[in-house]
Amino acid sequence: MAQRPQQHTDPVRRFAFELPARTSSVARARRLAEERLILWGCGPDIRDTVALVVSELVTNAVVHTASDRVVCELREGEETLRIAVRDEGGPADPRIRDCGEEERGRGLLIVDALCTAWGADRTGHGTAQIVWAELAHGTGEPC
Repeated sequence: MAQRPQQHTDPVRRFAFELPARTSSVARARRLAEERLILWGCGPDIRDTVALVVSELVTNAVVHTASDRVVCELREGEETLRIAVRDEGGPADPRIRDCGEEERGRGLLIVDALCTAWGADRTGHGTAQIVWAELAHGTGEPC
């Protein structure tokens, strides 16, 4: 009997954590992501980029939604590293804003500049959503 070749559609590695939706959780989320990427053998450049993207996505979930908790997930695939933050929802979908000279409000602009793709998906549970971003990191090599 001939065997079918295995397809590698599953992520190579996955790490998720849940935190209270408070501003103090942003630094904790950044540290947890950086520590995991160190364990995975990722270089400092991608660690810095992921830390910044995690900070922006978690900050948005804390500031712009009515969440009590947020869940952050890192998934390393063959060619991308995906960062996803699930919140409990808010009144509007995330969008890039024109902030002018203001320091605040540039989070998704930064994410858009650093990542190959990003978006938001409703989870089907009330207004809960997942905001995700993907970084290209190579052709099958670990980050």
